[in-house]
Amino acid sequence: MTVASDKTHIWVRTEHKAHEKRVALVPADAKKLLDAGYRISVERNPLRSIATEDYLAVGCDIVDEGSWPDAPEDAFILGVKELPEGESDLTHRHIYFGHVYKDQPGWQHTLGRFVSGKGTLYDLECLVDETGRRVAAFGYWAGFAGAAAAVKVWCGQKAGNKPALDKLGDYPNVDALLSELNSELSAFEEKPNMIVIGALGRSGSGAVDLGERLKLDVTRWDMNETKSGGPFPEIQQHSIFVNCILANKNCPRFVTHDDITINNRKLSVISDVSCDPESVYNPIPVYNKSTTFDNPIVSVIDGNNPLDVTAIDHLPSMLPREASEDYSSQLVKALLELDQPEKGIWGRALDEFNKNIARL
Repeated sequence: MTVASDKTHIWVRTEHKAHEKRVALVPADAKKLLDAGYRISVERNPLRSIATEDYLAVGCDIVDEGSWPDAPEDAFILGVKELPEGESDLTHRHIYFGHVYKDQPGWQHTLGRFVSGKGTLYDLECLVDETGRRVAAFGYWAGFAGAAAAVKVWCGQKAGNKPALDKLGDYPNVDALLSELNSELSAFEEKPNMIVIGALGRSGSGAVDLGERLKLDVTRWDMNETKSGGPFPEIQQHSIFVNCILANKNCPRFVTHDDITINNRKLSVISDVSCDPESVYNPIPVYNKSTTFDNPIVSVIDGNNPLDVTAIDHLPSMLPREASEDYSSQLVKALLELDQPEKGIWGRALDEFNKNIARL
């Protein structure tokens, strides 16, 4: 274990999830922290969407890939997605999306590693202001990418591909993605229509923007349109349904097995951007497992009128550079308050951690 520093120390770790090229802090924002007196260490990672040399150029310390377990005890270990599975105690203060507060599979084991190691999780999802609003989110690019994935699945269905989409990759920039989608859509006389639920939120606005940039007919729904609690037969008359509503106990069931048995169903693709299939609050209970970049769809109905679900829990990785730059520009404002990790934004996240470890 290295010697601790008097400066607030942020250690940008390697991402361990497959196809994850995002980073929570880009060089321009790292420079702001350095100028404020922080110390920044960045692990080498050839797969990251931002070159390691760019961090070195602004004055960050460069450390070995995957060396965060040996970071100084006082360092905050900053990542995006989950840590590798394992049994080792977690001794540091970690900042990442934990996905352990809604009874997801393995939540007790993960939080138990923090308890046994006397570490702490500042879950990025729990960084909120005084009103409860998230201070930083990947939502816009999650919605944008989720809608894009749905369009690719629809094109695959129309082309007769089995499966409709066998793999999904990332793109150097948004123009490359749009160019590919327009090329695929040009093979068909018709275009899909799309309904976005949660259209007024960050993710929803991204999904709507993707649809509009492809010149699709987009229906925008939010809380007002779903307050009846369902059923919602209108969803079945859209080719694509993009769900951008965060699952909770008050969330309606948007699409059920009964809904999709109708004879005149047009719906053939569901993109669940919120992606909580294993939660008891799942608003789309026609599927129960997440998908991945290597296996992007779950086939719910086969045959001449198929229904496929795509539900990837790190969709912004399709556009890792734009997503990273956008997220970092939001997060850096909170990181500038990390010198007081028990107050304000960070104190609220710490309270959420303590509340959940009390459930063990």
